[in-house]
Amino acid sequence: MALVCAITNEVPDHPVVSPQSGAIFERRIIEKYIVENGCDPITGKELKVEELIEVKTPPIVRPKPPSATSIPATLKTMQDEWDALMLHTFTQRQQLQTARQELSHALYQHDAACRVIARLNKEVTAAREALATLKPQAGINITTGVPQPSIGAEAAGIATQPIEQAGMSAEIIQKLQEKATVLTQERKKRGRSVPEELTGQDTIRGFHTLASHPGLHSASVPGILALDISVSDHNKIITGGNDKNAAVFNKDTEQVIAILKGHTKKVSKVIYHPEEDYVITGSPDTTIRIWNVPTSQSTLLLRCHDQPVTGLSLHPTSDYILSTSSDKHWAFSDIRTGRLLTKVLDTSDVGLTTAQFHPDGLIFGTGTEDSQVKIWDLKEQSNVANFPGHTGPITAISFSENGYYLATAADDSCVKLWDLRKLKNFKTIQLEDGQEVKDLCFDQSGTYLAIAGTDIRIYLCKQWQELKVFQDHTAMATGVRFGKHAQYLASTSMDRTLKLYGFE
Repeated sequence: MALVCAITNEVPDHPVVSPQSGAIFERRIIEKYIVENGCDPITGKELKVEELIEVKTPPIVRPKPPSATSIPATLKTMQDEWDALMLHTFTQRQQLQTARQELSHALYQHDAACRVIARLNKEVTAAREALATLKPQAGINITTGVPQPSIGAEAAGIATQPIEQAGMSAEIIQKLQEKATVLTQERKKRGRSVPEELTGQDTIRGFHTLASHPGLHSASVPGILALDISVSDHNKIITGGNDKNAAVFNKDTEQVIAILKGHTKKVSKVIYHPEEDYVITGSPDTTIRIWNVPTSQSTLLLRCHDQPVTGLSLHPTSDYILSTSSDKHWAFSDIRTGRLLTKVLDTSDVGLTTAQFHPDGLIFGTGTEDSQVKIWDLKEQSNVANFPGHTGPITAISFSENGYYLATAADDSCVKLWDLRKLKNFKTIQLEDGQEVKDLCFDQSGTYLAIAGTDIRIYLCKQWQELKVFQDHTAMATGVRFGKHAQYLASTSMDRTLKLYGFE
């Protein structure tokens, strides 16, 4: 059925149905008809407005009346559309220009902000360095709760030439022998057992970087060259840097305890005294310094060599220091009195590169520039064994805790393990071509071996199995040490950072 009004015969805007006839009407028209006639226009029966029934239909969209019925009308329509398009394009261009100006302004502000941030970062770095090297003024109390680093001072009465040898007295030799006997007996009591607190292999494999500290040394001369950890307090770490300073750092509080200033060249070797709060440093400035950490004072200066100091090792008695130098000599000195006890020329008449005492203290090893590893008898001051096999200068040596093994490294991308009982090389850890090794370290139980150089690696001794590799440093790693019971590992690098690894 067509939905059209029965009166007008057009589609109604508001259709209604008459209940009398059932016809469709336009509401306004049928209402006028009912008012005038009072009946249904089809049947003539009585009908009231209230009786009409509204029909629900969707709204009607009526077609536009035809206008472009001639060429002029069509041209006018096209002209109107063109004008509207041009107005819209003009508005879009204005909006685009405004957006470009706003973007240009935002980029300028961003660039200015980046320059300000870079300047502030530079000022912060300079302020930190100034704070680290600031000497406390007399009569001024520092009220801040953050401990301020102390500044090391020059030792008084320094001789300009190497001191004379005092000689190895019978009393000193007896002291060395007694200490060696005690250490040997203690090692036999321990046997092959390892401490219960020692970190296990699986835990070592799960080690990851716990912290990275770049602010120990100056950024102007980047690079940390040496590292050691205090045996009596494993939270304290000593580092030596390219900036001619040594820094004592507490890993728990993450504070620099002391800045030790005095060397005139970089600090390439550091040792933390195992019993007292003292550190020992060596430098290419040919001197060895003993420092009191609480006061940051250089209490003793040793001039045992006339060329750069290349190796330092503390005797198990904790009273004597072994040093090697490019001057082709090794020296044995008393750190209590500052006396040079003996100084011996290397048998090959070549520069020495590193030194390390055997755990018993009666023998020690040295590395040479011509790839030799030499074992010396301290009491006899004589060369008792040589370990050839490396190529390039020896870079690091380390004795295992049980005294049976010696690990050595050179510029040949490998680490060699030597049996001191059979005096032969029983294992060679071959690294990738170009891999450098700058430091070696056994843990205190002799269970693990750490290697520092191009990266940081931990090996399980006896099986010589690689447990973990760290590649977090962005430059050459220069030092590595185990914490107590291998609970953590510390490393230093030319990227100016001290990194700590462990398991949480």
